[in-house]
Amino acid sequence: MTSTSAAAAARATVYGYPRQGQNRELKKAIEGYWKGRVDADTLLSTAAGLRRDNWRQMADAGLHEVPTGDFSYYDHVLDTTVMVGAVPERHRDAVAADPLDGYFAMARGTQDVAPLEMTKWFDTNYHYLVPELGPDTVFTADSTKQVAELKEALALGSAARPVLVGPLTYLLLAKPAPGTAAGFDPLTLLDRLLPVYAEILSDLRAAGAEWVQLDEPALVQDRTPAELNAARRTYADLGVRTDRPKLLVATYFGRLGDALPVLAKAPVEGLALDFTEGAAANLEALASVGGLPGKRLVAGIVNGRNVWANDLTKSLSTLGTLLGLADRVDVSASCSLLHVPLDTAAERDIEPQLLRWLAFARQKTAEIVTLARGLARSTDAVAAELAANRAVLASRAVSPITRDPAVRARASAVTDTDARRSRPYTERASAQRSHLGLPLLPTTTIGSFPQTTEVRGARADLRGGKIDIAGYEERIRTEIRYVISFQEKAGLDVLVHGEPERNDMVQYFAEQLIGYLATQHGWVQSYGTRYVRPPILAGDISRPEPMTVRWTTYAQSLTDRPVKGMLTGPVTMLAWSFVRDDQPLGDTAEQVALALRDEVNDLEAAGTSIIQVDEPALRETLPLRAADRAPYLAWATEAFRLTTGGAEPRTQIHTHMCYAEFGDIIQAIDDLDADVISLEAARSHMQVARELAGLGYPREAGPGVYDIHSPRVPSTEEAADLLRTGLKAIPAERLWVNPDCGLKTRGWPETRASLDNLVAAARTVRGELSS
Repeated sequence: MTSTSAAAAARATVYGYPRQGQNRELKKAIEGYWKGRVDADTLLSTAAGLRRDNWRQMADAGLHEVPTGDFSYYDHVLDTTVMVGAVPERHRDAVAADPLDGYFAMARGTQDVAPLEMTKWFDTNYHYLVPELGPDTVFTADSTKQVAELKEALALGSAARPVLVGPLTYLLLAKPAPGTAAGFDPLTLLDRLLPVYAEILSDLRAAGAEWVQLDEPALVQDRTPAELNAARRTYADLGVRTDRPKLLVATYFGRLGDALPVLAKAPVEGLALDFTEGAAANLEALASVGGLPGKRLVAGIVNGRNVWANDLTKSLSTLGTLLGLADRVDVSASCSLLHVPLDTAAERDIEPQLLRWLAFARQKTAEIVTLARGLARSTDAVAAELAANRAVLASRAVSPITRDPAVRARASAVTDTDARRSRPYTERASAQRSHLGLPLLPTTTIGSFPQTTEVRGARADLRGGKIDIAGYEERIRTEIRYVISFQEKAGLDVLVHGEPERNDMVQYFAEQLIGYLATQHGWVQSYGTRYVRPPILAGDISRPEPMTVRWTTYAQSLTDRPVKGMLTGPVTMLAWSFVRDDQPLGDTAEQVALALRDEVNDLEAAGTSIIQVDEPALRETLPLRAADRAPYLAWATEAFRLTTGGAEPRTQIHTHMCYAEFGDIIQAIDDLDADVISLEAARSHMQVARELAGLGYPREAGPGVYDIHSPRVPSTEEAADLLRTGLKAIPAERLWVNPDCGLKTRGWPETRASLDNLVAAARTVRGELSS
């Protein structure tokens, strides 16, 4: 096909769409179901209505093909586990008895059965449920969900394309099941899995699917020759089967690299590539393999992970370059729009001029449609849209909001000394032990306590004008008094104030820093029914006044035990925000670090002896390719040290990380030079403790013994067993006892019981050590 005919054939599509609804209807229905207030039929009906609304919105916007199967009640990887019949043995009875309750049991666990492990989806803040596979795993096809949702969309008159996690990515994301012999590689199950995918593809074709999308983002990571050969075998096998729809293999989150020639030669009909991250590399590689003659190319040209308006003129130029490299060039976002909020139209508190700079899912859909129309016809056909877009980009470029000379001057004056503590760790540790006087195996929590209806109601009443600021602050003081009293009675050694005043660990700080924009309805799924509103980093960052000192000092006045000051670290402030795209990330991190450094200094001056600077996103933001990691880790660890470098030796600096694969950043954890680190470890059975020991990590650590993302209450003996496992890797004098993460999402009954058991476990193991 000529470039002219390829352009004329251009269509608009997306890989996935936000699931929650305009007002988070899905979250409310699911949580209502868990609490018994909503029955299963109502939940299923609500979900079906949300799917219909999404498809109609996409079709009305002008998309030529809508995705199906991307909708999920909890997680699309968990949906894949159900689809291929890889339900763990411990959950099979529950799934057989009630598929919906069994599904949620795999995600959340029950009092008697542990859930699947949870970790981050590549380098995003979305969490997926990790498949557990072993040599005895038997796959069986269950295409019920995928076929039903396809038929729903087709019934609305939409051209629909089912979206599945690809078999290679599914296996590469999996872990050996508990009890599996060391060294088992889930990829060895590929030949067992492929016939199951073939059966599902056949079912979808019979249900009316012309195309099926198989997502293979794992291929944008570094892959071994054996893994590339597995990719070759996967699509050779699926591609030659005749009883299937056309196959679109989708990759995103970066450059495809060595996997591109493999997929270009595979007997599949289409390939989707990311032209926002790794755009130049993908363009060059595509040209080097001679393009995709006879195939469909879906170009991910609109950033599906950030919220800035697309440069339409630049994107059309890139799309024009792609013409002639494929039989047909379609236009899409770079990845599923799951990672951005739904609609800017809902935002009333952002100035209209600034709101024009932003594009959420609906606005991105409109950009995609405009680009497809401009590609298929001509730039004249979208001249008005291009002119309006250029004006938006120009207004942002010259806005004084984006640049603060004072902030830039301070950043320019930073020296290496600023990012170093004044004494080495060994000297600091001695000073801290003398000053704090903590027992062996000190107990603490990560920071937040349950955000009750009363706490959330206080914020809502303040926003709604039902109470004034004085009334609101009295409610917060009442909650802090309760939290401190509970911790003292429970016997915890290092206390926290519970963070009742904080809506979110990033948003709370962003709302007090100059340079951030906060949304009211910009909800994005983090995991399950947990949604966050990532703030938007729009300009240079500064801190006009202390942000946490007053509440931390008040909590400390209520107890003789140390109360931790709680801050969110600079990397996490970036990772869980929508970052500016007009300067290097390292420069932005330095600005945030300087603002947080001022907060550390003020907390210390107010008498706070322990300050925790959370960096759960340090691993999450790690580049997917090893060659890109050293520069990132250099500025990321430097930003943390810049935040904490001014603290006195006897001030104990903690950090916290959770729900990620830490093995790749163990050295960076050491480079942070924190005095104590707490990490998620309960679901992974203390794996991180072994990784720290393997590094020879010299500082104190608290691998979690209580999985807070499950409603189950761990017994004293269960927590004690995890502690004993931790002690095999970390000496008792350097081991802390804590939950995996903050307790914000838990209820008070389970929190009380779990922390009582945690303290009892610590006392039990202390007794064992002393005897």
